[in-house]
Amino acid sequence: MPKKSLTNLSNSKNKNIDATSYAKFNEFNISDKTLISLSIMGFEEPTPIQKVVIPHALKGKDIIAQAQTGTGKTAAFGIPLIEMKPLLKVKNPYSVVLTPTRELAVQVSGEINKMGLKSGITSLPIYGGQSFELQMRSIKRGFDIVVATPGRLLDHIQRKTLSLEEVRAVVLDEADEMLNMGFIEDIEKILALIPTERQTMLFSATMPREIIEIAKSHMNKPLHFGVDASEMIVAKIKQVFYEIPEEDKIRALTRLLDVEGPSATLVFCHTKREVDEVAGKLQQMGYPAGAIHGDFTQSHRDDMMRRFKSGDLDILVATDVAARGLDIPDVSHVFNYSIPQDPEGYIHRIGRTGRAGKSGIAITFVTPRQYRQLRLIEQAAKTQIKKAKLPTRDQVRKAKENELAKIFDDVIQEGKHDRFVTFAQVLLQKYAPSDVISAALSMLIDIEDINEIESIEPAMEVGQKTNFVRLFMTIGKKDKIKVGDIVKSISAEAGIPARKIGNIALYDKFSFVEIPTNLADGVIHAINDSIMRGRKVSVQVAKKKKEN
Repeated sequence: MPKKSLTNLSNSKNKNIDATSYAKFNEFNISDKTLISLSIMGFEEPTPIQKVVIPHALKGKDIIAQAQTGTGKTAAFGIPLIEMKPLLKVKNPYSVVLTPTRELAVQVSGEINKMGLKSGITSLPIYGGQSFELQMRSIKRGFDIVVATPGRLLDHIQRKTLSLEEVRAVVLDEADEMLNMGFIEDIEKILALIPTERQTMLFSATMPREIIEIAKSHMNKPLHFGVDASEMIVAKIKQVFYEIPEEDKIRALTRLLDVEGPSATLVFCHTKREVDEVAGKLQQMGYPAGAIHGDFTQSHRDDMMRRFKSGDLDILVATDVAARGLDIPDVSHVFNYSIPQDPEGYIHRIGRTGRAGKSGIAITFVTPRQYRQLRLIEQAAKTQIKKAKLPTRDQVRKAKENELAKIFDDVIQEGKHDRFVTFAQVLLQKYAPSDVISAALSMLIDIEDINEIESIEPAMEVGQKTNFVRLFMTIGKKDKIKVGDIVKSISAEAGIPARKIGNIALYDKFSFVEIPTNLADGVIHAINDSIMRGRKVSVQVAKKKKEN
């Protein structure tokens, strides 16, 4: 069927259609039905990975694409899969998309269903944690594309409840993550069960050796594509970091939440335990927060996602793995409560905000010992993360006052205060109006926590050279001394914040500790001839010949 002209498309009876999107996606020579679906979804201009992948994928070429979350990779393989359908007459699924997590399977399936809306293409997510009976009923109703986690897909194949005999295209999405989660053997088994006459597309943030081996064994002269890391960082994302001692992170987080007032916030932690602790503390302080990680049931995770997307929860605390596949367009803030362990992790995380052309803010908490790690992230991601100062006590108080003012407006306009009018009149007979209002506000605005972290300020810029002097201490491992003991002693005796203490090297009979030059004399005066672990300690500036 010949393509409609841009004028005809702009006069389409479909509502909410932006004709300009056709001019950009029309270059791929895809069907009008797919173009309409993309426009309804709000697609405007192809992303870099879409521009390089889609034309070749539409020709049936095998593809290896190095792309992160947030680059538009789902549409890069989803559009070609949808366009494949009119050429085939099949009863069973004609395409398989393998994903590492349940959340990503649901997300990808949902996106494909939206892209295939006008073409009548349907996708079904298959994953563990959901009953086989429910999935079998969905399979019997029929669908075109299966999006599945490897383990559950194998279970259906072995039970003969799902056939892959008519599959003509396979996508491995986030292949490196499937490798990390131990799915490689399952993937090998699944690929062996799919007809060799097929198109195979592999998308991965990184390319470890095992992924390359899969490509060699199961792909036919694949074309390689990638997006430069600098393009992965959305230009509209504001990136900042705060120097925060570990013990003050939760108070710093709540201070920023109070001032920034984000509508939807993702908070990333390294471990499941940390997720539970952070979410629990936020809930205790009255913040609408939820948590997701691998130990929660699927029903709990689904409920958390539903509440977060609907706005019932403003804050979602998650591990990296649990957050895979989350695509929530309105996330305004991403907090790296724990600094990402690698540059790819940083890009994955901050890519959760700044979606669909909107602006976003990525905030990273850094302890003094993590500056090197932050610099490595900056270099690898080709970005700049600016240092920032925590909001002042007055800024926090002002933000809370503004929030209360809005609440007062809503309560009065809706008449919710009527039942307290009589009580208010009693109080006004006894006290002045300003005293009554001030007393009520003092009960609503808690300034104690604001005062506790007023002293937190960044110590230095990333990459800023600070002059240190190395001190020699006559105490070591044989004295059962630990790094923490030295830090505590210096902090307590010399009055120096732990974050200002540099590297500490322990040997059997002695130790070295780095102290800012301007503080060294004070430390020597305070610690020299002191008792540490029951032993008298001598401290002096280390001579260069003793450093080796």
